[in-house]
Amino acid sequence: MVKRVGGSRRKTRRKFAKSIRQKGKISLKNYFQKFKSGDMVCLKAEPAYQKGLYFRRFHGKTGKIIKSRGTCYEILFKDGGKLKTFVVHPVHLKMIQNGKH
Repeated sequence: MVKRVGGSRRKTRRKFAKSIRQKGKISLKNYFQKFKSGDMVCLKAEPAYQKGLYFRRFHGKTGKIIKSRGTCYEILFKDGGKLKTFVVHPVHLKMIQNGKH
């Protein structure tokens, strides 16, 4: 039997890295931000907080909020031709206004 090599954050050294000016404590405004169902959001990882983090392939994708689940939100988006749902913590989400990230 072949063992799986690496974990979920494998090969993410550059993708999940913060710039030097953004390093430090997490912004509490982003941690406690609220969304409504139907809001469009972008998946943008906060590397300092690993809970509620999505898989690395979906970094930068946009989706629509379906509902809240506890402190997290269910996100619906298209991956290829399929609709997928994720449960993501709000610290990893960024609101899209007028089609801009």
